[in-house]
Amino acid sequence: MTNPPTNPVPHAATGPISAPSAWNVANGLTVLRLVLVPLFVWLLLRDAGAEDGNRLLATAAFVVAIVTDRFDGDIARRWNMVTNFGKIADPIADKALTGAAFIGLSLLGDLPWWVTIVVMVREWGVTALRFWVIRHGVMPASRGGKLKTVLQAIALGLYLLPWHSVAVLHWTAVAFMAAAVIVTIATGLDYVGRAVRLRAAAKRPLP
Repeated sequence: MTNPPTNPVPHAATGPISAPSAWNVANGLTVLRLVLVPLFVWLLLRDAGAEDGNRLLATAAFVVAIVTDRFDGDIARRWNMVTNFGKIADPIADKALTGAAFIGLSLLGDLPWWVTIVVMVREWGVTALRFWVIRHGVMPASRGGKLKTVLQAIALGLYLLPWHSVAVLHWTAVAFMAAAVIVTIATGLDYVGRAVRLRAAAKRPLP
């Protein structure tokens, strides 16, 4: 006895998958972060950083920008909004914001210049390393790198607040900044090692 014919299951329509538009919420948050950078710098440096109201507004602008950094990547990945523009603009916005905060605080004399120089060398050095090995592979952000970002954000936020006369809060800011610098240096050295190993593995002849 032959089996009765079965109706063929229609195949899903196939076709080229369109790339997500650059005009989306995730990229909008990234652009907002870029726009907030000059406003943040102006508020921080206005009246030589001596006016508490300006410092509070600068801190608020910094916090809003940091929050957008927390959500734009998650939104882009969850809702398929990852674009080439976002891949380029997001790290630029991140480095512009934290770089402006470090440099601004050093200009005001609130943060030693050596701290700013160490952090800037590490940040831009890791970016250069990523381009150095991009032909051989991608170096994803490590857990240490994510911890570094969190510590830097907290430390900078504490330094931005106008509580020069509150010793306990001042030393709390110093402690967080010290931890941020240590993790920044350690993760920078880790990235150097990973980049060297990645290049060496790519050049190793196949068995």
